[in-house]
Amino acid sequence: MAAFHFSGPQRPSGHAAAPLANDVVQAVATPTRVDYRRLEARIARLMQEPDMVGLAVGTVENGQVRFAKGFGETIAHSGTPVTPNTVFRWASVSKGVASALVIKLAEEGKVSLNTPVASLHTTLTLPGDSSNVTVANILSHRVGLVRNAWDERLEAGEDPKALRAALSTLPVYCPPGTCYGYQNIAFDTVTEIVEGATGEDYASLARKRLFEPLGMRNASVGRAGLQSATSWAHPHRRGKVLVTVNDAYYRVPAAGGVNSSIRDLLRWMRAQMGEAPGVLSQTALETMHRPRVSTPPHGRRGAMDRALTHAQYGLGWRSFVYAGHALVGHRGSVDGYGSLILFDPADKSGIVMLWNSNASKAARLQLEFFDLLYGLPPTDWLEFEQPEAARAPATTEAPDRPRAR
Repeated sequence: MAAFHFSGPQRPSGHAAAPLANDVVQAVATPTRVDYRRLEARIARLMQEPDMVGLAVGTVENGQVRFAKGFGETIAHSGTPVTPNTVFRWASVSKGVASALVIKLAEEGKVSLNTPVASLHTTLTLPGDSSNVTVANILSHRVGLVRNAWDERLEAGEDPKALRAALSTLPVYCPPGTCYGYQNIAFDTVTEIVEGATGEDYASLARKRLFEPLGMRNASVGRAGLQSATSWAHPHRRGKVLVTVNDAYYRVPAAGGVNSSIRDLLRWMRAQMGEAPGVLSQTALETMHRPRVSTPPHGRRGAMDRALTHAQYGLGWRSFVYAGHALVGHRGSVDGYGSLILFDPADKSGIVMLWNSNASKAARLQLEFFDLLYGLPPTDWLEFEQPEAARAPATTEAPDRPRAR
């Protein structure tokens, strides 16, 4: 595999982040376990699918970046290629940023994960007796609401703060803290918590406390950050470019507001592996990643989701077991975009992906990577060889909602 480098981040003074100087794609002293020729051949085949337009993929093995490449186009039929610097939306992968900010503030004594949210003067109201709903309950989707409560109203343009203030009119799904129900509007209470504790706006705080010290030069929060990038991937649906970028989930930034290039997402993944202890301490990582609630399946599940067993949720992060290995990650989707991050914390190896369409099949590539990493017999997770009628759907969730596993 040909060697090429991309420069490591510049650390602002006053930050003690470990240098991420190994942000390279190369044949280094430690041999790779992944056959990247095979992986890239599978990606090339994936890009032939009619719903695929642009895609960026990055991998880390043993804490070192081994692959970072763009495929396809930023706009269909434009000839403008996706590169490792092209900016996409993270969608629900953004939830890990919210968790990191809260935990950093908790380490500084400005917030407590065990504080009842009712005492923090946010707009959130919940049905039933919610007096003991904590910050940790918000971050782990244990607030007693049915999953994706009122996402459809957010997508219709309603104000998220007004929706959050009226959640108490919904029926109690379960006693708060006792069960899992994935949220976006309620989760975005984190934006108010962070801003109330610091007096700074959420986007600025994410940039100052996380993106800049990690060298995530193209990372941002909000639609302007996406569309002002030198290279940005435009959203597509069924192969056709969308005229506008849907801003529904930008209006709940803690739940789905981050953008970045694949290079930045690689830096984020390495930080989650413990490679930047001055920014995210080992204690912070353990707090975020530790499973807190089981996430029972809903609807029909495809083969990939059945293979990822012991599905649980921590604070802004999911956890699974695959082939006997504990994995941590998240997936996301908003109209015209998909994203994922999945890594083995013990092995310090993983994959990140960003794409600019509603093509859910792309997510299945993650298991092909781990099969190569672990030396497992190859499985056609992308289901190229199966007749269309035999293919199980990857998800039953609406395509324009941040999708999280």
